[in-house]
Amino acid sequence: MKKSILAILMVSIGIAFGCENINGQSKNTQANRRLSKPAAEWKKKLTPNEYEIMVNRGTEPPYKNAYYDNHEKGVYVSAATGEVLFSSADKYDSGTGWPSFVKAVDPNKVEIVRDNSYGMSRDEVIEKSTGLHLGHIFDDGPADRGGKRYCMNSGALKFIKK
Repeated sequence: MKKSILAILMVSIGIAFGCENINGQSKNTQANRRLSKPAAEWKKKLTPNEYEIMVNRGTEPPYKNAYYDNHEKGVYVSAATGEVLFSSADKYDSGTGWPSFVKAVDPNKVEIVRDNSYGMSRDEVIEKSTGLHLGHIFDDGPADRGGKRYCMNSGALKFIKK
């Protein structure tokens, strides 16, 4: 009985904090995350929500963001640069409450860095050209599509319908 309760608790925590999982390996460290512009310049360009997510490395609430339930065809671009980062063809419902993708459109436009914040060790996804935070990547995506889950913040993206 205790094992069942513990298992249910662990699953509940995993669902509640779907983008806060501890998984994966990273090729770089958090120290390598350098912004292409000073934070003050990004503050002028980004909305307060975009700034909180992309510069301060915030996380928006699950199920209360613009794109977790978006099923339209199109592309997701960086809110900071307009660069195409993800496609609706690679988006899937991970059940976490955040938009999730199996891959980036161009892997050279994103970079994976180690994130050791909040006493956890995770792999952070940043926009390579800017150093801005997009979300995290985990190894619990659909196995038949590569096994990766790019768990992104809607506030770091803008959707362009096709």
